[in-house]
Amino acid sequence: MAEALWYNEPAKAWSMGLPIGNGRIGAVVLSEIDKETWSFNEISFWSGRSEPSPKAYGGKAAIKEIQARYLGGDFTGGKLLAEQYLQPPKKNYGTNLTVAKINLAFDQSSAAISNFRRELSLDEAVASAQYMVGDHNYRRETLVSNCHQILVSQISTDSSQGISLTLSISSENSDFTVASMGNALEFQAHALESAHSDGKCGVRGRGIVKITAPGGSIQVNNEKLMVKDAKSILVFLTFNTDFRQANNNWMSLALAQLKHAQSYTYEQLKTDHMNDHQSLYRRVSINLGSNERAALPTNERQSRFKEAGFDDPSLFALYFQYGRYLTISGTRANSPLPLHLQGLWNDGEASKMNWSCDYHLDINTQMNYFPTEMANLSECHAPLIDYIETLAQDGKTTAKQFYGSPGWVAHVFSNVWGFTDPGWEVSWGLNVTGGLWIASHMIEHFEYTQDKTFLSEIAFPILKKSAEFYLDYMTVEPISRCLVTGPSVSPENSFFTGDAKDGEQQLSLGPTIDTILIRDLFKFLIKAGSQLNTDAGFCSRLKDALTKLPPFKIGKKGQLQEWLEDCEESQPDHRHLSHTIALCRSDQITPRHSPALAESIRVTLANRQARADLEDIEFTAALFGLNFARLNEGDSALEHVGHLIGELCFENLLSYSKAGVAGAESSIFVIDGNFGGAAVVGEMLLRSSDSEIDLLPALPLKWPSGFVRGLRARGNLEFDIKWEDGNLTLVTLKAFSPGRVTLYYKNYQVHLSFYSLEVIWLSNSLELLSKA
Repeated sequence: MAEALWYNEPAKAWSMGLPIGNGRIGAVVLSEIDKETWSFNEISFWSGRSEPSPKAYGGKAAIKEIQARYLGGDFTGGKLLAEQYLQPPKKNYGTNLTVAKINLAFDQSSAAISNFRRELSLDEAVASAQYMVGDHNYRRETLVSNCHQILVSQISTDSSQGISLTLSISSENSDFTVASMGNALEFQAHALESAHSDGKCGVRGRGIVKITAPGGSIQVNNEKLMVKDAKSILVFLTFNTDFRQANNNWMSLALAQLKHAQSYTYEQLKTDHMNDHQSLYRRVSINLGSNERAALPTNERQSRFKEAGFDDPSLFALYFQYGRYLTISGTRANSPLPLHLQGLWNDGEASKMNWSCDYHLDINTQMNYFPTEMANLSECHAPLIDYIETLAQDGKTTAKQFYGSPGWVAHVFSNVWGFTDPGWEVSWGLNVTGGLWIASHMIEHFEYTQDKTFLSEIAFPILKKSAEFYLDYMTVEPISRCLVTGPSVSPENSFFTGDAKDGEQQLSLGPTIDTILIRDLFKFLIKAGSQLNTDAGFCSRLKDALTKLPPFKIGKKGQLQEWLEDCEESQPDHRHLSHTIALCRSDQITPRHSPALAESIRVTLANRQARADLEDIEFTAALFGLNFARLNEGDSALEHVGHLIGELCFENLLSYSKAGVAGAESSIFVIDGNFGGAAVVGEMLLRSSDSEIDLLPALPLKWPSGFVRGLRARGNLEFDIKWEDGNLTLVTLKAFSPGRVTLYYKNYQVHLSFYSLEVIWLSNSLELLSKA
């Protein structure tokens, strides 16, 4: 495996640094000749604190009153009441913060320097930098071990003069101290900031940096570690926080982790780390073809990408594997929390503004996990599943206090403190299906794994409680007699009612996104209840309610309606495309079974693309790509992923949101584009639903020959696919659960039944070649 990001120029800014991580602690490595900086982060290092929901905030009576206003067409009155009853004040919500910067300053020779190269090996999960001074080699390697819970760096040379360096620690946190501890530095950090909390509350953490340098000398001076004339230097970094800790035992973890790591050689630590990482990473291999651009440094390939018409197929493959690498590095089965807005890393920008580096539940957190199951990394879903369980528990209070309803609910975003209330502005804060949207990943996890224990013990009870909320909360629209949600938003868009006095509105009854999510929820629970032979009465209620949900509607412009009525968008260039998940994240709309509705989404996409002032950001590009992949338009999907890679990613290929969008003064790192882009590449090659699988459904002309091995499909299936000259040549299906499926390729289809652990080989026309 040779997948790597590499550069022949130093990293002078965070956006050029290389991300490493173990699912809990992460760093972005900025390598220059005479210095190196590790921007260091920890997933639970949050400001803020837990805040209780208001004990009385309207409840059922207020909701009925608000719904009555909207049912009567009184949008202005309904919004005023919503602001009164569903707009709690912002308290100590908090944000994830960068912990510190570890600064390495090298006493570098002034002799001629050559052959500089820095690299992130996706297969080894090691960030490195190497160069020559005269005839001598210098090399740095940095990794973050999951099995040993420590960051380790080896710095070495073959020069007899060795290496001299000074290590110091700095932080933007106001409550941050560094003290010497033998040949080590201890640092204590308190996550404080005043943009999202009162500046007085947050997580505390303790870390240790230790250096060993056989053959060299080490001194400690003014809270700095100074090494002289060492041919090989090891730097160890450990850090832990008091998040969810009942006592102070966490304070001793850093020293224990350090002592444990030092009982191993660097070679042993690296081998353990690589074996652990590769046990996940090497499950999938991909080859989309190659050309001469593959030999260029990553930043040069990226800068030439658009000009070359995105004709660099191996860069798409690299981006797909980079998404898998970031998943493995950012969210592991033992991670205490899932990926946030910036994954596991943090450039500090979102933390300083109204965004917050948190859990956005109206696309961002979901997109972080779009490729997880498909990319054969199912275990990496565990932190999100655990987080959903927490949301479901905390959301019970919100359901009761704000809505007077049973079950649970969460809204537009959340934090590590159990925030599930509406946001503090109804215009965006009343995304009443945000919690359900993130909980739909439980449905996806089951569909891919077929884990009946997970279904019965975790997914079904939590999703049932979500359904209980919506059954109680929804109201009947008197003209259509449909069950509708509301007041709710279609994230984070707005519309005109047609009545000039109403002006721009955000809240309504029955936005399409709500109906999509609730329909999928009810359908899944009905099927799961039958499989588990449980809750027959409740499932009967769901069946009745399912028939009363509003149907999809096509608007006067030929678009899929985003709201219950054919409202005019007040911002037709908006970045959110929430209602299109009926196609790109659900099987409610498909070209095969509902071509007219699929065409309405094509029109929706065309209308957005036609806007010169489209809010062109990372997750929007990924959503365009996902939708075109589901429309079987591979060349269009490729254009959008290419645009994402070439124009919406920094030099380190981490995606960003452009300056000017949602109040951002500069381009802000947001990692969901990396995962969304990886999901698009996967969907172009393999698409699955509960009962149907499409092979190479959106293969673009620029990937005429290639293969992919190890992609997963719903039904607990794994596929190896090979193609040449734009045509399928061989398919291998590995079944890990018994079942049946209809397989499609172009005009061919075959109905397959299989046993657990059965392997099936199929030809280019889906004819059975053999079974084992």
